[in-house]
This record gives sequence, structure tokens and C-alpha cells, in this order.
Amino acid sequence: MKIGFVHLGCSKNLIDTEMMIGLFKNNNYEIVNNPKDAEIILINTCGFIESAKVEGINTILEMSEYKKTGKCKFLIVTGCLVQRYKEELKKAIPEVDLFVSIDEYNNLWKIVEAKISQKENKTANCLDYMERVITTGNTTAYLKIAEGCSNRCTYCAIPNIRGPYVSRKMEDILDEAKDLAKKGYKEIIVIAQDTTKYGIDLYGEPKLTELLNKLSKIKEFKWIRFLYAYPETITEDLIELVRDNPKICKYFDIPIQHISDKVLKRMNRKSDGNSIKKLINHIRELIPNVVLRTSLIVGFPGETKEDFEELLNFVKETKFDKLGTFMYSKEDGTPAAKLKEQIHPMTKKSRFNKIMKVQQDISNENLKKYVGKVLEVLIENLSFDGKYYVGRSKMDVPDMDGVVYIENTKKIDIGSFEKCKIIGKQEYDLIAKFIK
Repeated sequence: MKIGFVHLGCSKNLIDTEMMIGLFKNNNYEIVNNPKDAEIILINTCGFIESAKVEGINTILEMSEYKKTGKCKFLIVTGCLVQRYKEELKKAIPEVDLFVSIDEYNNLWKIVEAKISQKENKTANCLDYMERVITTGNTTAYLKIAEGCSNRCTYCAIPNIRGPYVSRKMEDILDEAKDLAKKGYKEIIVIAQDTTKYGIDLYGEPKLTELLNKLSKIKEFKWIRFLYAYPETITEDLIELVRDNPKICKYFDIPIQHISDKVLKRMNRKSDGNSIKKLINHIRELIPNVVLRTSLIVGFPGETKEDFEELLNFVKETKFDKLGTFMYSKEDGTPAAKLKEQIHPMTKKSRFNKIMKVQQDISNENLKKYVGKVLEVLIENLSFDGKYYVGRSKMDVPDMDGVVYIENTKKIDIGSFEKCKIIGKQEYDLIAKFIK
């Protein structure tokens, strides 16, 4: 049978989708990209915030139309939305043939085969390391090192959806990494909900530095990144590794969420404003050319005008290279949803706009320093009009950060690393030309 996949959500969820694709491919199903041709459509959903839930439901309804207008015989829905609202979804969307929650993934193949063929298959597979069908091109791949989260931030539903933090065994991660290397992948992006806590549950101490060091010894890898480093567990040896190891991108993604001590405490964050400021200054002292990214939440319950002004001034002073801002979303089953002093949506939007306007100006200033410099760029695509190659430098994470547009003056292989001179900039992107 022909099966098509729809992926929604984060890069960690993308790995689940890739393994599902691999699962069906290895069992002789034909993978198709056009939902009109698919006899089975599988949607892997996100259910993290309200907008993701709306997107998930709309996508399910959109795909269900192919049971009328296309070849679709079975509509399967998996992922975080199902984990949170399985019974409600069953009642609300009867067009779906099968809802599979995350805690059923160990028996995913058995459940799917039983539904499709009305009999159980002899083998059961789980979504631990198995053959994946990588969907991020032929050069870059994500590598998930842990599942779940135990931080229990009051606004976050991840622990309710994905369970507590569970590290993968280092040997298993390295086996997958070596397999990716053999297949030609040059850039590896190490991810978990909190990468800096990797190994504490298995080995009694943080092991991210050791893991990254071992990954860097795989000769095929050229760039290695890690995302979502919580400030309280960034160690000195991790900072020094980023500084000294040429394969590790000099890039820290540190989700701080806020800077007001009062708001951080209500969020149940483990760091205070002063420790966050000290950490940022320390990283910049040790790695002068480091790229810093963070994520913030505005409009958290009880966030006063003074709290927001403190955050806004902090953003102006700190001048993060990259910054993402979210308006607080009231999530079912989270402690913050029960807090009084919920912020009006218009106030959230106003605060969001102010932060992003400041960051836009900061980004413009930050990018000026690259004009005239030479950067190594991973070539990923051609622009729509064919006038530019599109790529990324070491300071850019795919789908999160900016890109580099290189004038199309000669034929270049997609997936190659090229030296480029920066000749201009846009709000978040750079313009370059190839060095002859």
C-alpha cells in the first residue's frame, strides 16, 4: 500500500516521524508525497501550545477529505495531541481510523497492522534507534539523545505528554551517529528537551560534554550543534569544549524565558536573573565570537508592567544574536493555567511586538559586523528565481535562524561547504558571493 506522512511540531517530533517512515518503508510500504495518491495518511501531531492544537485539528480535518476525494482508506493520527486528548479526539473526529498515543509507540507496528489487515503482525517495533528516513536533506540530520522532561516548569505540558526525562544510552546514540556518518551526513544537531541534563538519570552526572567529544571524533562529521541548553546545567567543561573543539559550532541556545526573579519563580525555573546574566557574560568572555540564542515568554500570569520593562531592558542590553519570543499560552493540566492574574491577549501581543521590534534592530546591528568577512557556508538550495544559492553558516540553525544568499555565478553542488565573502545583509539574512 502507498502511505503519505504529515509532520507537525518540533525537530524532536520530526525524528519520531522519520522513524515511522522508516518503519513502513522497511515493511514494504511505498512512501508517497502527494496525499491524493496515499491509501494511508499518517499525521504526527504537536500539542504543545494552543496554536499547535488548532493546526493539528485543522490538518486532520483537511487530510480526512482525501477519504472522499482521493485514495485514502486509512487515516492515522499520532503524536502529542493524541497523547493529551485521545478520547476527546475519538469522539470529535470519527473520520480518523486510528489514534496512536506516544505511550503506545512500542507497539506501533502491531497496532497499525492489526487495524489495516485485521490481524496482528508477528513483530512489534518501538521508536528506539531504528532505521530512519531522514527528511532534512542529505547533509544535515537531527540526533535525539533523550526523551521527556522533568523540569516541571509551570507553563509547560511536555512532562504530561512525553513523561519524565529519560536519557538514551551513550552507546546507542553513538551507533546511530556512526550510521548517519556512513550515509554521508556532515552536520549533526543534537537535541533533547534539555540537552545539558543528558546522562544525569543514567550515569549520575551530566555527560553531554563527553558525548559531544566522542561525536566529534567521528571523522565524517564537519559541524556538530546542540540545542536547548538550560542555564543552570551549563558546565565549565561544556563551555571550554565549545571554545576549543573546531567541529562544535560556537553556538549556545539557552532558553531563559524571562529575567524577572518574580516571574522566573512563578514559572518554577531553576535560575534567577543574576545567575543568567553572569552565565551570559562568562560565556562571552571565554568565547568572544560565540553566537547566543534564547527564547522568551511574555504575558505570563502576573507579569507586571515593571517585570516586562525589566525584560525589555535586558534584551536591549544583552543584544542576543538570535531571539525567539512566545506569547504565554494557557495549557490544560499545567499549574500556570490555574494562576490568577492572567494577562489580556492584547497586552501579550503589545509586549511581543515591543520585544521583537527591539530584537529586529539588534539583529540588524549584529549582522553588520559580518559584512566584508569570509564565512564557510553549507549550500542547501537554490532560490526560487535561481539568482542565488541558499545556505547556512555555523551561526545558523535550520528553520530557526537566518540564511546566507550567495550570488549564483558558478555551478555548486548542493550539500557542499563553500567559502563565501559577505557583501551585504537583510534584516535577518546575509548576502554573499563565492570566493574565486
